Amino acid sequence: MMAFGKRKNDSADDKAEQNDDQRVDQSAPVDTTDETQGEGRAEAQFEGPFDVEDFDDPAVAVQGRLDLGSVLIPMPDGGQVQVELNEAGAPSAVWVVTPNGRFTIAAYAAPKSAGLWREVAGELAESLRKDASSVSIQDGPWGREVVGAGNGGVVRFIGVDGYRWMVRCVVNGAPESIDALTDEARASLADSVIRRGETPLPVRTPLQVELPEPMAAQLRAAAQQAAVQQAAQQLAAATQALPQDQPPAEPTARRSVQGSAMQQLRTITGG
Repeated sequence: MMAFGKRKNDSADDKAEQNDDQRVDQSAPVDTTDETQGEGRAEAQFEGPFDVEDFDDPAVAVQGRLDLGSVLIPMPDGGQVQVELNEAGAPSAVWVVTPNGRFTIAAYAAPKSAGLWREVAGELAESLRKDASSVSIQDGPWGREVVGAGNGGVVRFIGVDGYRWMVRCVVNGAPESIDALTDEARASLADSVIRRGETPLPVRTPLQVELPEPMAAQLRAAAQQAAVQQAAQQLAAATQALPQDQPPAEPTARRSVQGSAMQQLRTITGG
C-alpha cells in the first residue's frame, strides 16, 4: 500500500533543501558512485518513506499504518508486533515479526541536510566487524546498506535521510529467509511515515516511540499479572525457608532462688 494524499509543494523549502544537498555533496568523500546509483534506483522504485508534512491531512497518514508516535509503519500480511521495554518500562523498540524473521523501523533527529546515514553506516560497519564473522556494505534502493553475518544469523541495516530526520530499519533473520524478510522490510519502510515534530533535538536523538492505547493497555495488564506472579513466587519461597515445626520440649521442674518446688515443700513440712 503506497501513501495517498496530496504532497505539499513549498518552493522555498525545496530551494533550501537543494542548497543543503549541494553543501553535502561538496563535503562528501569522492567515492559516492554506489550510493548515487542506489539513490537513483530508489527514486524509480519507491517514493517513501514520507514525512507527515507531505500530507494535506495528517489523519490520512495514519490510515492503514501502525501509529508508533514518531513513525507510522504499514504492517505486512501476517505480521505481528513484539515490543521491547527498557528498565523504566517504556518501549525502547517495536519489532515487526513475520514468518521470515523480524525487523524494526525507528526515526532519529537529524540535520536539515542529508548525510547522517552515511556517517552512521560507517560506524555500524566498524562495530559489526568486532562481533560478526563477515561484514559488507551493499547497494540497496536508498543507497548503502550494512550487512553482518555470524552465529547462524544475518542482520541488515537500512537507512534513509529525510528533512530533519533519519530513519533506520534493522532486519534480523536466518540466512535462508533473509532475502524474503528484506523485501518485506523494504516494502514497509518505503510506505512508512515519519512524524518528526517541531521540538529541537540533538542530532541522533531517538524520536519517541508511543504505543497505541490498546497495545499499551495490554502491556500494562501483562506487567501487573507478572508482578502478581512474582509476588506469589517470593511468598512461596519465603514460606519454604521457614524452620520446620519442632516437637514441644519436655517440661522441666520450676526452680527458684530457694530451690525446686519439692525442696521448698520439704523445708516447710520439716521433711
